[in-house]
Amino acid sequence: MGYSRWSNQDYSRVRSTYQGKTRDEIFQSRMSPAMNPNGLTFRESRDSEAHPNSIAIAVFLDVTGSMGMIPEQLIRHKLGSLMDTLLSHGIEDPQVMFSGIGDHITDRAPLQVGQFESGALEMNDCLAQIYIEGGGGGQSMESYLLAWLIAGRHTSIDCFEKRNQKGFLFTVGDEKSWNGLDENSLKHIMGYHEATKVDAKTLLREAQEKYNVFHIHVNETGYRNNQSVLTYWKQMLGEHFLILEDHRLVAELIASTIAMIQGIDLGTVTGSFDGQTAGAIKDTLRNFWHPNQSPPNKA
Repeated sequence: MGYSRWSNQDYSRVRSTYQGKTRDEIFQSRMSPAMNPNGLTFRESRDSEAHPNSIAIAVFLDVTGSMGMIPEQLIRHKLGSLMDTLLSHGIEDPQVMFSGIGDHITDRAPLQVGQFESGALEMNDCLAQIYIEGGGGGQSMESYLLAWLIAGRHTSIDCFEKRNQKGFLFTVGDEKSWNGLDENSLKHIMGYHEATKVDAKTLLREAQEKYNVFHIHVNETGYRNNQSVLTYWKQMLGEHFLILEDHRLVAELIASTIAMIQGIDLGTVTGSFDGQTAGAIKDTLRNFWHPNQSPPNKA
């Protein structure tokens, strides 16, 4: 996967087809077989003639009740902002994998895993295959640790394996993560024949071995400024925990974060945004970036 190239013309064309369509008409009405992780071995991000220096970017979107607006905003409006910001700041070979996260305790489709893609049509198709279940357990916890499971144990990425350069993993949501996965959940979701209970911190450490791992807290829902949620993520990720006040800027925040870690000055990145967007991104990243700090882009 990831052999095609980004085209703004292709994105504009497919984007125009969503005019007049509801969210339910754009996205899947049930788990897509292509996104079902049961039996998954690896998702691959590979170098190619078109992308000789591929960089793996995994984006896991919370698709529970309060978060369905994020994938809709991306597919209707913001894929172009994501890719244009990356490409214009020297990230020439991004390969993006969009996936969905729910609640493994209560949801029918708590994990949906896309493919690493580079082209507008392929990336759009991956997003459109997400089933926005709208569930969640109402316990201030969702299954973000499933993203770490996939990244750490079920991806193979050339940027890390060939060049010792970490990829990027973003989870996007508004709650805490469950603290572990039991044997039955692993067997049911992943199709493991045998499984051993695993805790969230172990899965996070495994993902961090080959990814720069971030969580974006969308600070607009019933968990706005919830100290229990904020404290949890600060303890888990430190400065890699990002608080975003406007869900419409998820794409710009992801792209800006990647560009900065690749060595681009924050002011240079945000200089391509309008004033309001630039200010919001700077506010979100103010505790992350230090001008005298070398960009931590190597494993």
